[in-house]
Amino acid sequence: IEKPFTGYYGPAGPAGEKFRGNTFSKETMLGEALASCDRILAAARASGKRVCYAENWVYAPAVAKEREILAKTGGQILWIIGDESHSGSHSPYYGIWRHSGGGSIVGKACHPLTAALHLKRVEGEARSGGAGKPGKPIRPATVSARTHEITRLESFRDAGFLRTDYDDIEDYGQMHLTFDDGTVADIFSSELVLGGVHNWLEVFANNHRTRCNLNPIDALETYNPREELFKDVYVTEKIGTKQGWSHPAPDEDWQHGYPQEFQDFVESIGSDHEPLSGGELARDTIAALYSAYVSAERRGAEVEIPV
Repeated sequence: IEKPFTGYYGPAGPAGEKFRGNTFSKETMLGEALASCDRILAAARASGKRVCYAENWVYAPAVAKEREILAKTGGQILWIIGDESHSGSHSPYYGIWRHSGGGSIVGKACHPLTAALHLKRVEGEARSGGAGKPGKPIRPATVSARTHEITRLESFRDAGFLRTDYDDIEDYGQMHLTFDDGTVADIFSSELVLGGVHNWLEVFANNHRTRCNLNPIDALETYNPREELFKDVYVTEKIGTKQGWSHPAPDEDWQHGYPQEFQDFVESIGSDHEPLSGGELARDTIAALYSAYVSAERRGAEVEIPV
């Protein structure tokens, strides 16, 4: 199942045409989104199928290496900070809540958030549960969040480089999470960043520190004196301009974990074991995302995440 796992897109029928996500009850959204998750997971269990949640950040080589470091060193993650931001989606339907299920929180924060949730799960499972059993996953407990509609402010000055035609979604979001062991994560997302897609996650542990750079990376650096010289050359997603210094992606799919994701899913189904990114992780992500909207509706008040 592609990310995000599910969501809330407004009521069915004619009432849906008048639905506006930025004014609709976020508690209702949370309840409906979790009910959707539970229906999907129940259907999978009833049919004997596995849910493979296609969150590529879990499989990105940088995150995979941090997973190895964490498990082999027995580290404790104290704080995670992550971000996905760029200058705005190319999809005309993104920007309309009933088509996208939300704005920057759902559309972008879902990626670094799921990676953070995954790493905390790995940390807990790496500890011995006694009698040779794996430990218990560490899961999200609470969230405090704010969302903003920056490009729709009366004071916003449009210079022509950012997408601005959003209908009823936020174009900026930040989430502060606590986990059930008391440690924390801060996740940022926005449509306000020029210079291509910025995807990164930094882990601060009690025995190491890791910065996972998904995009941009500096494996390749190129200087182009004239824009038109690179008219047939793909540099990287949403770069804005190909003139001057840039970091063309040697293999963007690989560095974002897409082939590794599909390999894990095929092996999971073929050998009947849980994928690294499965149904429980997907549900925790949705629970955290829509709890964040509840918090933002309450101007940042802490909200318990119903996992």
